[in-house]
Amino acid sequence: MIRVKRGNVALKRRKRYLRLAKGYVGSNSRLSIFATEQVVQSLQFAYIGRKLKKRNFRKLWIYRINAVSRKLKIHYSALIGSLLKENILLDRKILSFLAFHDLPVFTALAQTCALS
Repeated sequence: MIRVKRGNVALKRRKRYLRLAKGYVGSNSRLSIFATEQVVQSLQFAYIGRKLKKRNFRKLWIYRINAVSRKLKIHYSALIGSLLKENILLDRKILSFLAFHDLPVFTALAQTCALS
């Protein structure tokens, strides 16, 4: 019987996972079985993290808008509702930026909505 040498496909797959696992601690960067598991898990966590990042930033923007609007004696929900009623289409990211960096503009915007 002739000797069969295991080919390139399995070796390429292992090398690919080891290359992706570079920088991981201990066996996770050296042994192909552990590296494979860790890479799959890390990619899953990265995907989840990208979704959580969007959620956390939206929460931060709402906190900022709410804090500044409370100082102006306007509730957050009333502010957002009046902006929609006035057909002012600014998203929470822009409103947060205005509240945090350009307070006079945000105040004028809030007063305009409060008058209506």
